[in-house]
Amino acid sequence: MIFTTFRHERLIASGRSVRGPFSVTITSCTFALNMDTRKEEGLEDRAIVKIAAHLPDLIVYGDFSPERPSMDYFDGVLMFVDISGFTEMTEKFSTAMYMDRGAEQLVELLNHYMSAIVEKVLIFGGDILKFAGDALLALWKVERRQLKNFITVVIKCSLEIHGLFEAQELEEGLDVRVKIGLAAGHITMLVFGDETRDYFLVIGQAVDDVRLAQNMAQMNDVILSPNCWQLCDRSMVEIERIPDQRAVKVNFLKPPPTFNFDEFFTNCMTFMEYYPSGEHKNILRLACMLESDPDLELSLQKYMMENILKQIDDKQLRGYLSELRPVTIVFVNLVFKDQAKAEVIGSAIQDASVHINSVLRALRGQINKVFMFDKGCSFLCVFGFPGEKAPNEVSHALESAVDIFDFCSQVHKIHTVSIGVASGTVFCGIVGHSVRHEYTVIGQKVNIAARMMTYYPGVVTCDSVTYNGSNLPPYFFKELPKKVMKGVADAGPVYQCLGLHEKVMFGMAYLICNRNEGYPLLGRDKEIKYFMYTMKEFLGSNCSRVLMYEGLSGYGKSQILMEAECLAQRENHRTIAIALTKISFQQNFYTIQILMAIVLGLDVCKHYKERQTNIQNRVKTLLEEKFYCLLNDIFHVQFPISREASKMTTLKKQKQLEALFLKILEQKAKEERIIFIIDEAQFVDLASWAFMEKLIRTVPICIVMSLCPFPRLPCAAAGAIIKNRNTTYVAIGALRPEDIRNKVCLDLNVEGIPKELDSYLVEGSCGIPFYCEELLRNLDHHRVLVFHPLECEEKTNVTWNNLFKSLSKPTEKLKMLECHGEEEEEEEEEEEPREVCHLAGGVRLKNLSPPASLKDKEETNLSKTGIVKKRDIFSENLSSDEISERILNFFDSVIMKMRTLEEDIIPLEACQCEEILEVVIMPLAHHFLALGENNKALYYFLEIASAYLIMDDNYMAYTYLNEGERLLKTLKDKKSWSQTFELATFYCLKGQVCFNMGQMVLAKKTLRKALKLLNRVFPSNLVSLCLQTHVEKKRHFRYMNQEAQEGPSPGRKRLAQLHQQTACFSLLWKIYSLNYFFHYKYYAQLAALMQVNTALETQDAFQITKAYLELSLHHQLAGDQGVWFKYEIMAMEHIFSLPLKGEGIEIVAYAATMLGHTKLMMGHLELATDLGSRAQKLWALLRNPKQQFESLCWLSRCLLLKNRHKHLIQVLECLWDLSVVEGHIFGKAFFYFVCMDVMLYSGFVYRTFEECLDFVCQNEDNALLQFHSGLLLGLYSCIAVWYARLQEWSDFIRFSSKAKTLVLRRTPTPLYLIGMCRYLEGQVLHLQKQIAELSENAQDSGVEIFKNLESLATQNTTGVVFYPRLYHLMAYICVLMGDGQNCSLFLDMALSLCEAQGNVLEKCWLEMSKEWWYSNSRLTEDRWRRIVHSLPSWEKIVANKVHAQDIQKYKFLMRVNILDNPF
Repeated sequence: MIFTTFRHERLIASGRSVRGPFSVTITSCTFALNMDTRKEEGLEDRAIVKIAAHLPDLIVYGDFSPERPSMDYFDGVLMFVDISGFTEMTEKFSTAMYMDRGAEQLVELLNHYMSAIVEKVLIFGGDILKFAGDALLALWKVERRQLKNFITVVIKCSLEIHGLFEAQELEEGLDVRVKIGLAAGHITMLVFGDETRDYFLVIGQAVDDVRLAQNMAQMNDVILSPNCWQLCDRSMVEIERIPDQRAVKVNFLKPPPTFNFDEFFTNCMTFMEYYPSGEHKNILRLACMLESDPDLELSLQKYMMENILKQIDDKQLRGYLSELRPVTIVFVNLVFKDQAKAEVIGSAIQDASVHINSVLRALRGQINKVFMFDKGCSFLCVFGFPGEKAPNEVSHALESAVDIFDFCSQVHKIHTVSIGVASGTVFCGIVGHSVRHEYTVIGQKVNIAARMMTYYPGVVTCDSVTYNGSNLPPYFFKELPKKVMKGVADAGPVYQCLGLHEKVMFGMAYLICNRNEGYPLLGRDKEIKYFMYTMKEFLGSNCSRVLMYEGLSGYGKSQILMEAECLAQRENHRTIAIALTKISFQQNFYTIQILMAIVLGLDVCKHYKERQTNIQNRVKTLLEEKFYCLLNDIFHVQFPISREASKMTTLKKQKQLEALFLKILEQKAKEERIIFIIDEAQFVDLASWAFMEKLIRTVPICIVMSLCPFPRLPCAAAGAIIKNRNTTYVAIGALRPEDIRNKVCLDLNVEGIPKELDSYLVEGSCGIPFYCEELLRNLDHHRVLVFHPLECEEKTNVTWNNLFKSLSKPTEKLKMLECHGEEEEEEEEEEEPREVCHLAGGVRLKNLSPPASLKDKEETNLSKTGIVKKRDIFSENLSSDEISERILNFFDSVIMKMRTLEEDIIPLEACQCEEILEVVIMPLAHHFLALGENNKALYYFLEIASAYLIMDDNYMAYTYLNEGERLLKTLKDKKSWSQTFELATFYCLKGQVCFNMGQMVLAKKTLRKALKLLNRVFPSNLVSLCLQTHVEKKRHFRYMNQEAQEGPSPGRKRLAQLHQQTACFSLLWKIYSLNYFFHYKYYAQLAALMQVNTALETQDAFQITKAYLELSLHHQLAGDQGVWFKYEIMAMEHIFSLPLKGEGIEIVAYAATMLGHTKLMMGHLELATDLGSRAQKLWALLRNPKQQFESLCWLSRCLLLKNRHKHLIQVLECLWDLSVVEGHIFGKAFFYFVCMDVMLYSGFVYRTFEECLDFVCQNEDNALLQFHSGLLLGLYSCIAVWYARLQEWSDFIRFSSKAKTLVLRRTPTPLYLIGMCRYLEGQVLHLQKQIAELSENAQDSGVEIFKNLESLATQNTTGVVFYPRLYHLMAYICVLMGDGQNCSLFLDMALSLCEAQGNVLEKCWLEMSKEWWYSNSRLTEDRWRRIVHSLPSWEKIVANKVHAQDIQKYKFLMRVNILDNPF
């Protein structure tokens, strides 16, 4: 009984995919000849089409009342499809060995199956209402009289869906099957929400029926609800009765012999308003053809989550958000008192949704789905979506759950509220088909949250991961009896969250940290010595002592406190140890309350009467009985309230309590020495800090505490304790590599680990114990670690050469510690067999993704890393234009001061770097070399190389570095600090030379080696990248908070290291930005951030300014809107505060140059011109010709693009004069480069082509130019373009070939990018020749050139200023290849950018091209060859012999006469 579906066949014939894999379409010109396909792809790229793909037709074409809630009533057929196996698939890939590919493979498989189902539903006219994890709900909205026929259509669709999975060979050994339930009848649609978000639901008996039908289904069943069975054409359906049920199971369809399904289906589809037909019959969904409609787009956006809208706005690929991600799920279920009345349900859902949305928004959670679930309405809420990661995600989820529970329980229409909270890794991503999909979450944790919500009604429940991860006191929870839950093998313990505002329960705040007597505290000898010294000082004096350990989370602070407590107790000292949580901070006097309760012995009392007795015995001599009632609230006792106490103010009561506690502690201190130990002391409340500050001044007591860095400046009392002369403040750092190795061996209980594992854990953990434990736990979970018995000595094949090659072993110190612990047990137990650890076969650790617990660490502090301290220079209400004006005015004032107070602030002599190099440094180097003092000679050779790099002479720097390398080999046996530093400097300088010459792979390798020698390892895999980013962001946040406090300056050696590190990071972020792979941008971002952090540590004004401006540039090039501006402002605030003398004035000039360069790159031409003009004036006054050259070069570029010819020529004259006086080859080369551009694009001659060509031919062998990537490339390419325009192809090929050899020397510099634009322009003109000659390789060449242009445009180092030229060339390729639509698209984009940038030069050329290409006239002769010899000179223009407006006719027009007009 197989029917043919004619529309399905038409889709196959038209080339549309009906197989089903969810494929991501990259919209680029692929030069297809089918213009209909091109038109459709163009439409799919519209924002409204992308938005509509996330919503059903019911919403896209709906016309709803603006009131909320609003309802709509209709009839229809519902299909509920449940796909089994998706959750297991998610778990399989989340635990895959190669976790970096897990998410990618998972989304591919998920959408392979899901898109096949979606496509079937759409082909049969259905509307996908919702994707709920691994299920979907579809609707056929029809009039009631059509239900009978449409049920037949839907049954046919259901059977074909089952056929898909029977026919396909399932991949990856996964058992994926579907269960389908069908229902029909009256349906109510409810639209609800608030001013920020809208949601929709379908409710009614048919919705309940379809869920019940699906629940009855077994694998590969289609179940009809009772009403659906009543309404269907029974003669067409063969069914099987279900015992004790009115619902039936469909076996197959049995149409009569004369039945024509094609005609029947066509007739049915005429009743579907939005079913594609006519000219749109070959598309799957009519919403793909939506025209732009701002009002509709705005209304549809309210149904979508912010991260999806951002993905659409940023034009990211659909797969971008698909990942295995650690999140916290909050499932809320509402059961109503009167389930039958839609109006009652709608009102209650509206009230609940408004409150739920407001609570989640405040705590960075989102509602992902709302749907009817069994007998109620369920909200699937998620914390931890991309961009919403927060450090207290789990506690936020519980806090919101309690708040929602309390509110919804009070809504009188709601009968029962049930909430389940679960944390863990789930699949978060876009599921479905390219034309209809949704962002959803799938995974075991989603199921667990849903099941807890169902099996534990009327309470807020959470799983053990949430319980442990909340960092909330245990008394906020109650463990519930275990229940067997459907679909969940073992959920672990289930807890009820009792609320986050319970009364204090004494005895619940003890410091709990597992301390193993046989497990030594590794790498913390210094910290323990501080404790022993503090305790000795405390015992030997009558003064208080405070010891504070500060460190980031995961550094092992609690372990240090446990070790300290153990050491104190061994010497019979009284210790009182407590651990605080973030809830502690919110409760006034909480810390002292808990400490005093333990001092008074109240923590072990079982009843309040017992507490009262203890208190009376302790305070009877210290406090009058009438004031005992003051202790009622703080210790939860019930002393009678006296008249005197009732009249006391709150402040007076507090002071009385504090006085009493001081007396008690003073008395106790006389009896025995007390040591207070407080973990997580950053959560101490303000009142407790104030009391402790008073306590250490009056009572001899020892307080040992650990704390994370304060999120903001500490309170006055805490600050006073920190600054107290009896306080020791210890910063806890990372563990050393050998300590990490020892820890791993102890944790695994092995004798040795593979070196690859050792390197992976040392680098990946960043020396943080918690990170190391999580990485180990992750590897063990994925069965990467394999354990083997250690072979006997006589069986091993160990030789002297391979003794240290196979395994990394614990240090001798650790072995001594282990032996010491084993001596006592040696006689009692036989020694267990020793093991070693190996890696499972085929595993490459560098390819593994970080564990879920660490994967998104870098997101948690993004919102914190901002400008903490704002000066009054730039107030927040200033516009960007006002800020720009203020900056320009500042530079003007500096220039004015330099001119009027020249003798005070300008150096007396011009820059003499070259003279010093030749007269002083070089003779010293050769002097020490002759004396045989190679270490001193090496120092001066490296200085020489550095000096040549400053002077842009890469060749000479390369020469002296080779000499330095020879000297290094003679000193290789010496391992002093200076020797290591010299080696690091050598690699740093070598990296700079490689960078300048475009050898990026070698540059990256040498720079990373330099950083390693400088004790600053840069990550090489994704795990260490994520963790190092997290560490650096916290470090940056700490620097920002401490900016107002001047810390101690780094020592001379440390400062030297820091300067070299900043140089390495400055180059590394540019190198990583060049790479096309998406994840490399995170390496670039980390390098730029590390440059800033290192610069801040140097406290050097120039390094800080440079780092801020480069980080701002990085974010601008990467397209991080809203981030770059704050770093630019921070740099300028730093500049404004500098003294305008000596180095300060040079930093101001550098800032003007760098800002001008940045604004040019980003297309802000007017501002770039203003800044460049001021920069060159500053450098001229400072008598620094090299920097003046650079400023003049980029200023000339701005003026060229602005068509300011008169000013341009003035700048070029200044550049030429300076180049001649200084003998500067770069200045001359750039001068001729601009002169070539003037001839090619401006339409007049300043210096003739012959003069430019003569300069290039005479100087192309110059070592300075040859060893500089970019400038020579641009000159060769300009000459090639000139010959291409003249169609002198032999000369074109000669110079184009020379340019091609330089193309591979990619550098992230504007000069290289300009050169590449000219080179590709030449290739495009050559393509025109190939097409004219009907070359068989023309199309392949066109595709290749277009891809090169597209790659250059999408490269992270390409500034926006280059886009108009690149788009212009792409448009020309499109018109040559007959692709008119994309030609128009690229022209419009280029013109729009020119208008925004003020790029007059390119705009004029684009308008001429557009007018010419769209005209009906043909170019009958080579116009350029005719006019090139009559190009007017600048002298004629100045003498008014040629009018400026007539220059346009001398500009080059790109020919298109080889094709008929495609328009």
